[in-house]
Amino acid sequence: MDKLLIRGGRALHGEVRISGAKNAALPELCAALLTDEPVTLENVPQLQDVSTMLKLLRNMGVQVDRHGGDRVHIDARGLTTPEAPYELVKTMRASVLALGPLLARFGEATVSLPGGCAIGSRPVDQHIKGLQQMGADIVVEHGYMIARLPKGRERLRGASITTDMVTVTGTENLLMAATLAEGETVLENAAQEPEVTDLAEMLIRMGARIEGHGTSRIRIQGVSRLSGCTHHVVPDRIEAGTFLCAVAAAGGDALLRHARADHLEAVIEKLRAAGATVTPVPEGIRIRSEGRPKAQSFRTTEYPGFPTDMQAQFMVLNVVAEGASHVTETIFENRFMHVNELLRLGARIQVDGKIAVIEGVPRLSGAAVMATDLRASASLVIAGLVAEGETLVDRIYHLDRGYDRMEAKLAGLGADIERVGGR
Repeated sequence: MDKLLIRGGRALHGEVRISGAKNAALPELCAALLTDEPVTLENVPQLQDVSTMLKLLRNMGVQVDRHGGDRVHIDARGLTTPEAPYELVKTMRASVLALGPLLARFGEATVSLPGGCAIGSRPVDQHIKGLQQMGADIVVEHGYMIARLPKGRERLRGASITTDMVTVTGTENLLMAATLAEGETVLENAAQEPEVTDLAEMLIRMGARIEGHGTSRIRIQGVSRLSGCTHHVVPDRIEAGTFLCAVAAAGGDALLRHARADHLEAVIEKLRAAGATVTPVPEGIRIRSEGRPKAQSFRTTEYPGFPTDMQAQFMVLNVVAEGASHVTETIFENRFMHVNELLRLGARIQVDGKIAVIEGVPRLSGAAVMATDLRASASLVIAGLVAEGETLVDRIYHLDRGYDRMEAKLAGLGADIERVGGR
């Protein structure tokens, strides 16, 4: 099993290219199921989750070809099996995004209840309730969601849907399903994340009629069919935020090429308060950091607030900062699993329910640590960059699910980091 070996203490200098967003590419790959015409996605990141999704599409009978690393061609006209089996879904929660498109285009879908990171409960009941409001019959049996249109109906019907909570994948699933429904669908309490907006822009290129994406109220006028398109996946704001935190913690001067500051305003505000100089430039975002950062308290919340997917990475900055801080996690109930590993490196953190209280320390010491989920693994890499001596990060398959060759990109910035086999 691969691990990352990091020798800390080096500032980061140079430039790094930010890849396409995992959380945009995955629903957009599923959106290709909505048409019998070819779809081409550009700027698709090379990630384990993307590979799993491509395997899932091929398993359905979809023709999938990858060209030049970041270009994927999808042709779903020959789809034969509208099913997402457990074997392919268990490692990736985003597989649930096949449910809406399959049901909307084929009138039926069988999708396993999803897996993914063990960071807490992420129920799919909002997906099911919304599709039921659009006229679908859905039962959950033997770990599968089995959805069908009632006998005699050929299409879903538009509905006014208010989700009980803000749900990104729920918004995306219902948005895709509504594009082929009869009449108008209104999604209230919709997620406003840039990845949702990017999906809507792709669907519009395919012929969908959508208004209000990027706000909490999205209106969709259903159409009878969608066409193919070519779409460029939006840059990954979480990858960009992770590299911003790495430079802010380790020190240095770096350009994050293609990163979008307008997607990271809450994170950038905290980084500036911590002492980093963060500047939007035509090429992306430039960050300069020197000296010890200043501790910053924050609370995770839905976009445009501070993202839960950046909580672990920014916590590392607080661990080595001057002063005390507290971090409040409001999205997932089990997202402090990285804390025990950071303690092994010399961090001072106390957790009380949803709040972590951090007392900054002047230095960390390298040690063997273990990743527990995707973003936790990124936080341990950042901690290794600033720790004295060697840090060995185990179970980095979590990292590979969501970061495109992270160790190579960090090495390009001057980090002493390498991938090693079982050790």
